[in-house]
Parts: sequence; C-alpha cells; structure tokens
Amino acid sequence: MKVSMLVLALCGFSTFAMAEESGAKVNQQQARVEQYTYSSHPDIAKVVSVSEVPNVCSVVPARMTYLDSQGQQHIMAYQVMGSGCNNG
Repeated sequence: MKVSMLVLALCGFSTFAMAEESGAKVNQQQARVEQYTYSSHPDIAKVVSVSEVPNVCSVVPARMTYLDSQGQQHIMAYQVMGSGCNNG
C-alpha cells in the first residue's frame, strides 16, 4: 500500500515538473523576439507566418516568424505602414 502511494506521488510530481518545464520553454521562446534594424542580416530560409497589417494610416508593429538555415525558429518584430492610407 505504501509503495503504491509513493509511486502515485512520484508520478504526480513528475507530471507537475514536466508542465513547469514546458511553460518555461514557452516563456523563453516568447522572450526571444528579435527587433529588426537596417543593420540586421537575418538568416531567413523559410517564412512561417507574418502578422496581419491593420487597416490604419500609420506606422504599426508587425511580426514575422521564420526558420533559419539550421531549422531554428525565430520571431522578428519590425514596423510597417498600415494599409488604410488613401492616395487622394
């Protein structure tokens, strides 16, 4: 009886530890947003996604998720002009 309780307790603890580790990985990945500058030379092998540009007439933040030539995923933040400007 004591052995089974010990096994259940260890399983519960290991599940909690794995959940904590995966949460830490998500936080670490979210913290690695690279800010684009004109001097940046990103190694972009494949674009995974690009944020939608809002329908406003001003400069707005955007993000691009991409894979480099080593297969590592990156998120780059940059500024774009919104798509809501009229030329007249």
